[in-house]
Amino acid sequence: MVSIRVRGVDKFYRARQGAVQALAGVELSVDSGEFVSLVGPSGCGKSTLLYIIGGFIAADCGSIEINGREVRGPGLDRGVVFQEYALFPWLTIQQNVAYGLEARGLSREERRATAARFVDMVGLQGFENHYPRELSGGMKQRVALARTLAYDPAILLLDEPFGALDAQTRESMQDEMLRIWLSTRKTVLMITHDVTEAVYLSQRVLVMSGRPGHIVEEFRINIDRSVTREVTMLSDDFNRVRNDIWLSVRRQLAPGAV
Repeated sequence: MVSIRVRGVDKFYRARQGAVQALAGVELSVDSGEFVSLVGPSGCGKSTLLYIIGGFIAADCGSIEINGREVRGPGLDRGVVFQEYALFPWLTIQQNVAYGLEARGLSREERRATAARFVDMVGLQGFENHYPRELSGGMKQRVALARTLAYDPAILLLDEPFGALDAQTRESMQDEMLRIWLSTRKTVLMITHDVTEAVYLSQRVLVMSGRPGHIVEEFRINIDRSVTREVTMLSDDFNRVRNDIWLSVRRQLAPGAV
């Protein structure tokens, strides 16, 4: 398993009116096998930070380390699941999931078997030869998750992975994500605007300030993961920490208001 360390990260973007600072001195860590979520106001730099950790864009100051090694670009140790699915429309579900496995040095037969295993894992048996256009939004997101899991990254970076789904499908995908994490114990960092989702899935929730974003508060989530969603959502412990985090986010939207 692999850990994430973010130290003193700043990020600026150029604009016609001058430089805009997206991130300011961000410090965070995610331990091996831990599930951590980032919440905060829109535009606070959550996704920017995720893309820096993923190696897609560079920080202007500070460092990102994966298992003690500085990030200098994308790598197979980090798998990213985007909100927009990012599936290849000309490939079948099986082919989408198998995409990227060749870089792992797997043979054609091994790629096929691995893809089939992860299609089964996300509950899409029987849809292997369908194309993305033939699937619902929730099914497409399952394919995106299966494709990322198939090449076995040590770290999952989730950028609002369920944000485009309807409420019922979103809950189903949250349950699926929790089941997969409990069985694999991969290191996960998730960006979400949904405080309830963050509490349901995470061991820790970090709240970011308004722009320029930095971590302002941390909440540890100690809930029983062996019970049903209904029992979890109705528990006093769950609702207490959810309300505390919601109030923290509100304070970033309107400092001094709550």
